[in-house]
Amino acid sequence: MRDGPILVFGGNGQVGSCLSEHPETVCLTRADIDITDRAAVSGAVATLKPRAILNAAAFTAVDLCETQPDLAMAVNADGPGHIARAAADHGCPMVHISTDYVFDGDGFEPHRPSDPARPLSVYGASKAAGEDRVRAAGGIHAIVRTSWVFAPGHANFVSTMLRLSDTHPIVNVVDDQIGAPTPADHIAAACLSIASQLKAEPAKSGTYHLAGHRNVSWADFADHIFSSLGKPTQVIRIPSSEYPTPATRPTNSRLCCETLHSAFGINRPDWQRALEKWYV
Repeated sequence: MRDGPILVFGGNGQVGSCLSEHPETVCLTRADIDITDRAAVSGAVATLKPRAILNAAAFTAVDLCETQPDLAMAVNADGPGHIARAAADHGCPMVHISTDYVFDGDGFEPHRPSDPARPLSVYGASKAAGEDRVRAAGGIHAIVRTSWVFAPGHANFVSTMLRLSDTHPIVNVVDDQIGAPTPADHIAAACLSIASQLKAEPAKSGTYHLAGHRNVSWADFADHIFSSLGKPTQVIRIPSSEYPTPATRPTNSRLCCETLHSAFGINRPDWQRALEKWYV
């Protein structure tokens, strides 16, 4: 890739925080730039002249998106579109992080990158629209869908379970939503590798999946968190119908990651090892 930094949007999120540790990244947070402002995005890219752009910025409060659909669309669809157009104009590869929520969760087989998006929520719809705008920009790009992201020091399922375990000897956790926890540092490393390979082989542009190994339910994940960290908290397994939320979650969040491995040589990370490394 050309000289210049690797420009990261969303520098204070779970993946962005991991990317900020890389010596060649310049990470912009929401306080630094409003990605819904096309001129601001274009100006930042023109000034920094990056050799690659990674977009980890998103409005990820899934339930809050239901009551703020305009904001969700602005951040998750308009923003990536502005970044993708600036990247295309600058001639550098862009890696955009997306989500399993673009799918409706039907069936039991892992969703493939070529499967049609059928989101169930405002969040999922806004992320699907963001993917479309990245593709429409016509630049060198990779859209990387991932699931159940976690990293220490951030709000996520692991931090929620640990907080509850301090005051609740028993917690109810849904057992009919299946997916894969994915450590944020592995996503960050994958994005850097993909960006580098895309510059040399732009024909690899496309949509890919990256999720941890192995697939579990949220209840399984909670059980493993408590057992790994020596917490005595008991998990009661419940169906999603007993834990209603404003946004509908996909029951099948399994992602097929074969094309990511074949195209870029990137394997699914061991989320259990990452959990123990970070929290034990």
